[in-house]
Amino acid sequence: MYRKNAWKKYDAAKEKEVMKIAEGYKDFLSNSKTERLATREAIKKLEEHGYVEASKANSLKPGDKIYFTNKNKNICAFVIGNRPIKEGLRILGAHIDSPRIDFKEHPLYEKNEFAYADTHYYGGIKKYQWVTIPLALHGVVCKKDGSVVEVNIGESEKDPVVGISDLLIHLAADQMQKPGAKVIEGEALDVTLGSKPLKGKDSGAVKANILKILEKKYGIDEEDLLSAEIEVVPAGKARDYGLDSSMVAGYGHDDRSCAYTSLMALLDVENPEVTGCCILVDKEEIGSVGATGAHSVFFENCIARILALSKGSNDGVYMDVRETMENSKMLSSDVSAGFDPLYAGAFDPVNGAYFSYGIVFNKYTGSRGKGGSNDANPEYYAWIRKAMDDAEVSWQNAELGRVDQGGGGTIAYILGNYNMNVIDAGIPVLNMHAPMEIVSKADIYEAYRGYLAFLKA
Repeated sequence: MYRKNAWKKYDAAKEKEVMKIAEGYKDFLSNSKTERLATREAIKKLEEHGYVEASKANSLKPGDKIYFTNKNKNICAFVIGNRPIKEGLRILGAHIDSPRIDFKEHPLYEKNEFAYADTHYYGGIKKYQWVTIPLALHGVVCKKDGSVVEVNIGESEKDPVVGISDLLIHLAADQMQKPGAKVIEGEALDVTLGSKPLKGKDSGAVKANILKILEKKYGIDEEDLLSAEIEVVPAGKARDYGLDSSMVAGYGHDDRSCAYTSLMALLDVENPEVTGCCILVDKEEIGSVGATGAHSVFFENCIARILALSKGSNDGVYMDVRETMENSKMLSSDVSAGFDPLYAGAFDPVNGAYFSYGIVFNKYTGSRGKGGSNDANPEYYAWIRKAMDDAEVSWQNAELGRVDQGGGGTIAYILGNYNMNVIDAGIPVLNMHAPMEIVSKADIYEAYRGYLAFLKA
């Protein structure tokens, strides 16, 4: 169903199914505030559905289910199909990192008897959106003895929250004259941690009290923060949005909405003809770099492993990997900019992505002259259209706003470098990259159905 509001086709039974999928997604989103947590949630679901960690597998045959992990931030899962793996895979690839604020390596300091954490933001954000809202701390502290301490402050109702202060409107005459990019500077995104001094200490007493709390709760000292990864994210659970509960409000829809629906589609495929794959990657918001980003050789290594396991030998695997990649089809499962009537001037209304119209296909993303874009081949696009229509999936196509308004990218071009067919396919989002993003429950459901149809096609 091309460019039709999906809610109009749902009867009562189907609406109940839509709401059920949305409830599962809300739980996933609430429990996956970081890429590490999203990986943990994905592993839990994979194992509940019979997937086995790769190190436990000695061979592979059709119907087998296997997954790989990478540095606690990547998942690559396969369900082995009836056809030879070299004939190609059906790949769903999403990212599980989201824009946020990170602690610096030397984060703690005191100023005028306030304790603060010095930070560096991650990904593209409007910095002014992150002040005066409840924030939580998630992450790990890795100690020299090899132990890893998990930090989670601000999600339980019994926990305190932290935040970033802003200047009161009564004294903000100069601030209000600044452009949006300068209203809040990056170095001003420091998190308030406390104001209570440690008794018996004169200098730096508030910071000392914070360190005492961290030592008591987590057994860590200030030097341990050098080898820590503490992420500052919005506190609280994902919620229904709108008086009709037709939408979901939460942090991290970009791109955990596509990660969840891609993963669930893979879990619901049984005995496929073509081997299905779901890969969840990190670092997309900063260029897909590093060992856990899409540019890493992790995915290639996973394919080499499943080829070797399926044939019982490493002979010729290098070329088999290249042939498998070239024969594969991929959906780059990433969100698109939802058309916002209150900011209509930023969009091309004919080529916009509309709420509740279903999964969105972006033939190309990029910026201005399609810079950094994958730009999918029309032959592949036609194949995708048929797969969606045969499965009666609600779908639409879009560009990312007006031509000279801005732009963005995904991991599509990275996998396209392997000469495989790739197209972006995801869920429209309002408030993208804000602490609270919005998606339609109908689009969550149709994305799941679209990804499932792709795996079966």
